[in-house]
Amino acid sequence: MPLALFALTAGAFGIGVTEFVIMGLLLEVGTDLGVSISTAGLLISGYALGVVAGAPVLTVLTGRWTRKHVLLGLMVIFTLGNVFCALAPTYGTLMAARVLTALSHGTFFGVGSVVATGLVPADKRASAIAIMFTGLTVANILGVPLGTWLGQSLGWRSTFWAVALIGLLAVAVIALFVPRDEVAPEASDWRADLRALGRRPVLLGLLTTVLGFAGVFTVFTFIAPLLTRLSGFSPSSVSPILLVFGGGLVVGNLVGGKLADRRLVPAILGTLTVLALVLFGMTFVLHDRVLTVVAVGLFGAAAFATVPPLQMWVLEKAEGAGQSLASSLNIGAFNLGNALGAWFGGLIIDRGPGLGALTWVSALVPVSAIVIVLVALRLESRERRPGVPGTRVLQGGVS
Repeated sequence: MPLALFALTAGAFGIGVTEFVIMGLLLEVGTDLGVSISTAGLLISGYALGVVAGAPVLTVLTGRWTRKHVLLGLMVIFTLGNVFCALAPTYGTLMAARVLTALSHGTFFGVGSVVATGLVPADKRASAIAIMFTGLTVANILGVPLGTWLGQSLGWRSTFWAVALIGLLAVAVIALFVPRDEVAPEASDWRADLRALGRRPVLLGLLTTVLGFAGVFTVFTFIAPLLTRLSGFSPSSVSPILLVFGGGLVVGNLVGGKLADRRLVPAILGTLTVLALVLFGMTFVLHDRVLTVVAVGLFGAAAFATVPPLQMWVLEKAEGAGQSLASSLNIGAFNLGNALGAWFGGLIIDRGPGLGALTWVSALVPVSAIVIVLVALRLESRERRPGVPGTRVLQGGVS
């Protein structure tokens, strides 16, 4: 794999830290700013909604920029957003700073996915995407546990200052290693792209992404309260356990990429099924500390094994539309799932059966994603009947 791909991984690492580290600091942020845990959890929803809003808008606005300049500009926005997070005096200003930071997220991964797939042969595209997303997984292994420890030791604001420094380093690495476009790309007709992206297979693919990751974040948003209040771990134990979760993310992400390169649709169905089973199984082990740690690692692996297959599926279904816009919208779909999951988890805690029910209720969400995939495949199968124009077989499915 070329060095440019690992430069993209560096940017993904910085974004991953700022997105996920807040989960380990909900208790500290809530106490310092005088809000409840469920209200602090909405900082995750706000970030995710910022990704959803920023992905299509910034992708269209930067359509005439070279892709390298787009990536650099987005990392500058990311760095400034983390500085504002560190300086935020109130919950409202912290939420606004989180949303600003999030604006760069979707387009970075969207454009980055297109750059990554263009750097490798066709049969390695899903693996290239997986390597770029490894930045997110390594962020969970190194950045999130260290950021959580730093925030618990020196105050949560120190974590955001550290992430801002990571952003500056990512700018330097991307500037050095990502190749410059020979010419600026011609701006695509975004209206035509949106019409193409509005096709039923694309919409069903995006919905699958939303539901798949909503199940993940229903639990992951509140991982610290689950570990401390149900499993009986001390707050200082959260960081090492998040390290186990991060290790699972790396393994699952790379395995998901390999599976998607081989057979895409079975990879989607298989990874979503494993995710649902792991979430449901966690219900029965949370009161045993050893089994809880094992379950957290499996949860991480199952969660990110879904990412490369879902990203590739939407890119294939959106063929004929602007690749960067399609890729960015699917990143937005992941984060819409994050937002819905954080909201849904808070609803379960405050108005539903409570914290102990998070895992088994969340398992129902990826099950619904599996249903959507099966419906999409059924509809596509009908459209393959002889005499139906405009259909053709793609790797792992039909377009």
